[in-house]
Amino acid sequence: MQLDSIERLNLAIAAGAVAVGYAAAGPAFATSLALGAGIEGVNFRVLRSGSQRLFAGDLGVGHAWVAGFALRFVVLAGAIALSLRAGAQPVGLVLGLSTIVPAAILGAWRARPPIGTPPPGPPPDDPSWEAWNPWLARERDPAEQEER
Repeated sequence: MQLDSIERLNLAIAAGAVAVGYAAAGPAFATSLALGAGIEGVNFRVLRSGSQRLFAGDLGVGHAWVAGFALRFVVLAGAIALSLRAGAQPVGLVLGLSTIVPAAILGAWRARPPIGTPPPGPPPDDPSWEAWNPWLARERDPAEQEER
């Protein structure tokens, strides 16, 4: 099984959280946290693979992908309910389910485009400034000009 970079980052964050949870709150809390992280890891993997297939056009046209997306929530709710019924601590479970948030933020920050200096703009007296719409941050549409 090959993990995506965000999934690897999520696994590292979840493992660290479980270790801190074990040291701070005991084995029951750490087990609940690990269970929540496992449920969330599977949920994210299914969401990521389904999104990739959807945007690649592999899922086709229709409402089948909506049903699959909704089914993911039903399975997630069932897994959470079964975990709570089995005696999982709610706070640990929620923290485990939430470990994807910092992983996604850090992953997006790592994948951002490089920060560079913008190219120099035209001089202030250049007539091309008249064709620029500052409210939309793009050139004016000639059709908009004719409507006025």
